[in-house]
Amino acid sequence: MSAFDYVEIRVPAKPQYVSVIRLTVSGLATRLGFLYDEIEDMKIAVSEAVTYVVQHAYNSVDEGEIVIGCALYANKIEIMVADYGDGFNFEEIKSKIGPYREDDNISSLREGGLGLYLMETLMDEVKVNNEGGVTVFMTKHVAREQVKKNVHKIPIT
Repeated sequence: MSAFDYVEIRVPAKPQYVSVIRLTVSGLATRLGFLYDEIEDMKIAVSEAVTYVVQHAYNSVDEGEIVIGCALYANKIEIMVADYGDGFNFEEIKSKIGPYREDDNISSLREGGLGLYLMETLMDEVKVNNEGGVTVFMTKHVAREQVKKNVHKIPIT
């Protein structure tokens, strides 16, 4: 039995498909129990990653593909946005991706700057791999009740 459900969609790298991807992520996040604001944050972060692909990844060719992979766990969602169309193994790609650091050589992704900042601000974790295309890997944890169970009540006197 798998520890997570994996959903993958592939769409043409065209602006009209950004909303399709946003709706897909929204639906999957709703299924996991994310709050409305958390879902809106995820939609913005995913939109930034997808918009980057649409605008920059396939300048030299007319046709391109965006691969969106979502791993659904009991307490988190992991979202991968890749700008190359080859098939890949989710766990293999995940193991190759490292955290984004200021000294990393990903100048093409930093071109917009604000998009990466938004992704890092709105998601719990963001990793980037730029080998053979750019892959952005984002994680968001489900924020359950913030109070520990069995906490003693303060008596009212």
